[in-house]
Amino acid sequence: MIIFKSIKYKNFLSSGNSFTEINLNKNKSTLVVGHNGAGKSTMLDALSFALFGKPHRKIMKSQLVNSINQKQCVVEVEFYIGKAYFKIIRGIKPTIFEIWKDGTMINQSSHANEYQKILEQNILKLNHKSFHQVVVLGSSSFIPFMQLNAGHRRDVIEDLLDINIFSKMNVILREKNSILKDKLSTINKDIEINNTKIDQQTKYIRDIAALTEENKKKYQKQVKSAEEKILKLQNENSDLSKELENNDTDNEYKKLQSKKNNIISQTAEIKQQMKTVAKRGMFLEKNDTCPTCEQDITNKDMLITRVKNEAYQLQSNLNMITNTENQLQNEINDLEQVMNSIREKTSTINANNREITSLNQSNADLKKYLEEEVTADLSQARVDLDNMKSLKEDMFENKLKVNEQFGYNNVIAEMLKDTGIKTKIIKQYLPAINKLVNQYLQVLDFFVHFNLDENFNETIRSRHRDDFTYDSFSEGEKQRIDLSLLFTWRQIAKMKNSVATNLLILDETFDSSLDHDGIENLLKILYTLDADTNTFIISHKGDILDGKFQSKLEFTKEKNFSKIKI
Repeated sequence: MIIFKSIKYKNFLSSGNSFTEINLNKNKSTLVVGHNGAGKSTMLDALSFALFGKPHRKIMKSQLVNSINQKQCVVEVEFYIGKAYFKIIRGIKPTIFEIWKDGTMINQSSHANEYQKILEQNILKLNHKSFHQVVVLGSSSFIPFMQLNAGHRRDVIEDLLDINIFSKMNVILREKNSILKDKLSTINKDIEINNTKIDQQTKYIRDIAALTEENKKKYQKQVKSAEEKILKLQNENSDLSKELENNDTDNEYKKLQSKKNNIISQTAEIKQQMKTVAKRGMFLEKNDTCPTCEQDITNKDMLITRVKNEAYQLQSNLNMITNTENQLQNEINDLEQVMNSIREKTSTINANNREITSLNQSNADLKKYLEEEVTADLSQARVDLDNMKSLKEDMFENKLKVNEQFGYNNVIAEMLKDTGIKTKIIKQYLPAINKLVNQYLQVLDFFVHFNLDENFNETIRSRHRDDFTYDSFSEGEKQRIDLSLLFTWRQIAKMKNSVATNLLILDETFDSSLDHDGIENLLKILYTLDADTNTFIISHKGDILDGKFQSKLEFTKEKNFSKIKI
């Protein structure tokens, strides 16, 4: 049960910059009076604004801020639910929306709409429509239960009976079914894709199996051809190696080069000697006297002849050495040809060895491919196919589970429909509801038989069994029905401990269509209300109602601002 403790507001409609504070739990009944525009109904708008973010009357949110001060519009409501203490603070210019529980503000990380849902669904368990059916009756902007459409009537009664949880469950169930539909669609697509993969993999395996033998023969032929070539190259290397085995061309070449170098040295020495002899001969032919001792050269002719013989002998030696050099050079040339041949054969052997190595590696790769990879590819392909088939089984099992969940959800959905479990519960309470309505109608001296069916359509019969509808009656009679329903809803709420509250506000109910007997009968009902009910009667008829209630609040207007007269 919600026990409203107090409300205070400032810069709200005609209230000024000082808080107007009203104790909501002090007196069992309070008469609220004042002239038109004094601010009597402001407390009702403030309460509705604080709890639901919108006023009771049809007033735009921007118009709630006092037109003179134009800022710092604030409403604070305090209440208890069980032992928990709550305070709601809501303001405009600046915007404020705070929910406090036991002195700690509830996390505001969520969006304002979600924050409001927390307040209505988790704390108050009361929405705007139910608030105006259980707490408030009377003002011109109020829509009585009987003037609501069937859907809104259902909402009110579901709140009262605390069975709107089934509607919330139905919403959650629809969301879950939507997720299941998406999941099922994804599973079906995955199954389709997997089936395509299985078909492709099966064909791939057939193709590999068909090509395996052909590939083996092809690669085995390549291996055999390479082995034959290797054998041929190895034989060729063997023949060349034998040819090179007893060959000592390097030493012979070195010896010949040494001989050649000696001859070159001898040739140079002889040529030097020949130059010396020639120089001596020229001296003898040109001179008769020694330039050193200035004596005549004796035996000049003999000396000249000797020089000539010496020069001849040197020339003869030079010719002989030259012939030897030429012969030696021929031998060197012949040997160099042999060495070139040896180098070519050695190069051929090296090239053959490289090719043999390459062929051996190629054969090893081919054998490995034949022995491992071809077979491995086929084996892996079969493993992959088995995995695909296993995945397909898992997908079908998952699909079965989803379909089963769909089935369960559909059964639950049938139960959660308006025609399901909610209707059964409502049917159980309808006799009590109709009984209470008729009891209150009798107290209000309106002797008709009122009945609501499970579709919330009314049947109203007179004592003479004449059928009527709500709209068939006068305004005063309609108001009696509205009052009877209001008190019924409060009784039902208290029975269910759903949206029960201590607060009851009658806004100009006594001022409208009730006659003198109707007013007296309504007073009788109010006097019989539980002690934990705090009733506020907003009225212009202070002269008639004064003294009939436990306390009185009088609103006045001073300098365009509403105040409570003390």
